[in-house]
Amino acid sequence: MGPATDIFAITKIEHQNNSVHAALDVNKDSEIFKGHFPGQPVVPGACMLQVVKDVLETALNIQLQLKKAGHLKFVSMIDPRVAREVQMEISYKLGEEEIAITASLACDGVVCFKLQGNFIKL
Repeated sequence: MGPATDIFAITKIEHQNNSVHAALDVNKDSEIFKGHFPGQPVVPGACMLQVVKDVLETALNIQLQLKKAGHLKFVSMIDPRVAREVQMEISYKLGEEEIAITASLACDGVVCFKLQGNFIKL
């Protein structure tokens, strides 16, 4: 794992045909969990959104910025004391200036987070 604040470490990325699959390890010792929430830690929604951006940037080898999160849904919590690996699926369509995506995070086959949105290339 990286710095003590890192919640996720990307352990595997497979990229083909406008689709990305990634495996992420959860850092249960991240400093973030001391405040979110003491005694009952959960992965913050903002961190789930950020890791989608990080994985997509790595897969496409470009820098991105979120332009629009048209559909953002937190379906279930990711408890770092229980979850050790999170699976991510991203499908995307490249445009001139934007990348339209649909993404999800799942733990043990249970979807935790869904996103439909647009990123712009920096």
